[in-house]
Amino acid sequence: MIKGIVGYKVKNYKGLEPILMKLRSHAMQYPGFLSAESLVSEVDSSAVVMMSTWETIENWKIWVQSRITQDLLRQAEAFLKDKPRITAYRIVSTVDWR
Repeated sequence: MIKGIVGYKVKNYKGLEPILMKLRSHAMQYPGFLSAESLVSEVDSSAVVMMSTWETIENWKIWVQSRITQDLLRQAEAFLKDKPRITAYRIVSTVDWR
């Protein structure tokens, strides 16, 4: 499984909320989507993350590269201090850490 992360440094979180909801709704339509949540840092409230879980990296990439996702990310820029940071991590079992 994959954790897809879109991280933001925001000027105005309230303005970004509707876009995060649209990103999540859009992701739910894609094959391989499992879940998503939005997180706001308790230490720095300008740090916001949308974290989603996907079956494969290919599923994640198709969603990230979609026209609608890219359009929503552009819309988000009005509320951001910097460009979104987009990355993905593979989930590994701690048993595999030996």
